[in-house]
Amino acid sequence: MRNERLAKARHRKNLSQSELAEKLGCSKQAVSNWETGYSNPPLKMAIKLSEILDKDVDYLFGKKVQDSQTKKEVC
Repeated sequence: MRNERLAKARHRKNLSQSELAEKLGCSKQAVSNWETGYSNPPLKMAIKLSEILDKDVDYLFGKKVQDSQTKKEVC
């Protein structure tokens, strides 16, 4: 399953995969793999992602319908 929420959140912050990877201290390929659903980030990285993207971890990875940080529902 693709992680469209992660990609959308990254786009909303006007970050490329490379820029996000640099902020996280990982490779662009890792970010791409997470967005395509090929793999999932380790917990520490997921927490960093949520902080950088200003989104709840559970929301980013499809566990919640609503993002508690923005209080917006997903259609």
